Amino acid sequence: MRGSNLEPKTVLEAFGRGELGLDEALERLGGVVDLGWAKLDWDRKRRTGFSEVVYGASKSLEQLLGIILQFQKFQNPLLITRIKPELAEALLAQVEGLHYDPYAHTLTGQWSLNPAVLGSLAIVTAGTADLPVAQEASAVARFFGAKVDEIYDVGVAGAHRLLSQLERIKTAQVVIVIAGMDGALPSLVGGLIEAPLIAVPTSVGYGANFAGLAPLLAMLNSCAAGVSVVNIDNGFGAALAAVKILRMVKSMP
Repeated sequence: MRGSNLEPKTVLEAFGRGELGLDEALERLGGVVDLGWAKLDWDRKRRTGFSEVVYGASKSLEQLLGIILQFQKFQNPLLITRIKPELAEALLAQVEGLHYDPYAHTLTGQWSLNPAVLGSLAIVTAGTADLPVAQEASAVARFFGAKVDEIYDVGVAGAHRLLSQLERIKTAQVVIVIAGMDGALPSLVGGLIEAPLIAVPTSVGYGANFAGLAPLLAMLNSCAAGVSVVNIDNGFGAALAAVKILRMVKSMP
């Protein structure tokens, strides 16, 4: 069966046709699949608009495999973030239909229909060292249907690089700006564009960067009005916030 969040009537009809067993039907109606060590939230998409995303760090191969098989069984689109390469390779060998992005460290399975195409998102980084966070944001945003334009290495150390890409950035409906060091890039971009801007501090930088705390505080104190900030290295959170905005724009008459 396709679709991850069936209404009760649909679940009961599927049970009546013999497409779902009693236990499966009860799980779907309850909105939770209990694996003992994990409780998968099948109802999340109905509540929030987004299906559950799996945080891959700290999970074992057996735990990840158990989760993936449940997503595959119910034909739910799968997104796992922060997954180690060796675990991803082992899972690819055991389950068909998976795709691993070694730059974003994401593992996906698109067994069900792809999401509707949303509007445009620009992801801008200050430096090449910020790419791991940017790639995570890009992979997550694309998974949920955004059209992503990646504009990298345009930090304030050479502001002419940013200005040469400014018109391109202005075409985006939402902009994510990612920076470490002094975290100045979101303020600069925020003073030049109209679109909503989501700033992401990274842990890139020398000692006084304090593993991303310095750019986080700089972004929270941005002189540019309307800059929103997510946590350090949180490309995933920035992408979800951007996709929510794009969904609202798409739904407007």
